[in-house]
Amino acid sequence: MKIENKLLKSDEKVVLELRSLYEKYGYAQYKMSKFEEYDLYVRNKDFLVSDNIITFTDTNGKLMALKPDVTLSIIKSSKDCTGYAQKVYYNENVYRVSKSTESFKEIMQVGLECIGDIDNYCIYEVLHLAAESLGIISKNFVLDISHMGIIYDMIKELELPSDAEKEILKAMGEKNAHQIMAVCKACNADEAKAQKLAELATVYGSVEATIDKIKQIAGEKSAKAVSELEEIASVISAGGLGDKIHIDFSVVNDMSYYNGIVFKGFVEGIPEGVLSGGQYDKLMKKMNRKAHAIGFAVYPDFLERLADDTKQYDVDTVIIYDDTTDLKTLADAVNMMRASGQSVMAQREVPSKLKYKQLLKMNGKGVETLENNA
Repeated sequence: MKIENKLLKSDEKVVLELRSLYEKYGYAQYKMSKFEEYDLYVRNKDFLVSDNIITFTDTNGKLMALKPDVTLSIIKSSKDCTGYAQKVYYNENVYRVSKSTESFKEIMQVGLECIGDIDNYCIYEVLHLAAESLGIISKNFVLDISHMGIIYDMIKELELPSDAEKEILKAMGEKNAHQIMAVCKACNADEAKAQKLAELATVYGSVEATIDKIKQIAGEKSAKAVSELEEIASVISAGGLGDKIHIDFSVVNDMSYYNGIVFKGFVEGIPEGVLSGGQYDKLMKKMNRKAHAIGFAVYPDFLERLADDTKQYDVDTVIIYDDTTDLKTLADAVNMMRASGQSVMAQREVPSKLKYKQLLKMNGKGVETLENNA
């Protein structure tokens, strides 16, 4: 039986539309069990959004974990293929600390992964689907894109200790050019190179407005990465999304896992990013895979915040009845309204905070309209 969209909550509609979108591009649904061996997550805990993991001991003595992430499981179960790309999407519940409650929750995660021979079309397609996904969530969205290859090259040129590199990466995520210069100065790094990195951190705007500046800042060493960023971002922008796609080098991810294009999506009304992704070839290599990979996840916490505030009414009609109301007459009235396409609720009293178009009263004397908000 087909379920009418108007009967679904906002988050349910979003998930169904995302699944439909991914399947239209040939992505197959990936299903996983609720838990994995804890060791899988321990080895890659820096890749996880949160390192808080619920664990238990299985009957065979192995330490297991309720899954806090889906990507690691997909990599583990995927073929190390060449010549083609495995394209999967997922709609799974994960178990992690919720940002809104700061306690463990079972929360929904939706996303996709493209694993195997990854070329520029694959990268474009994933970015395009990320933009389409944001458009399903809200028409007012922005997809910010950067390139970890460019960032990596420029940070490595500074010859900093690993702790300082992490500080630099954090400062770039905050667009904090002053902190970048301070860390570099404390480590006696080349001032001119530090200044270029600080400039890169503040780059923001359309592809056309930023690409020449990026070429000047990055130099010849990163020319290939800049060309890749320009080509892919330009094609996406040209597809009618020019005002939605921005180059933003404050979008960063762990250099131990990510290597190429990375991106983050924002929608109006939610201050944090609701979508995040990128190329993670270094994670693949760490898990002894030769294949390449790119993917994204829709942040699960955003689904909790998608309130049905735009829904004007919970139900079309409420019928209030009492002991004098004839059962058959009440049942016939409810069925007639439902047959005409209305939603209808029969109650002895109106539930607290229920929003309705019309309020009817039915008793032994007949039917009376108490309120009509149509």
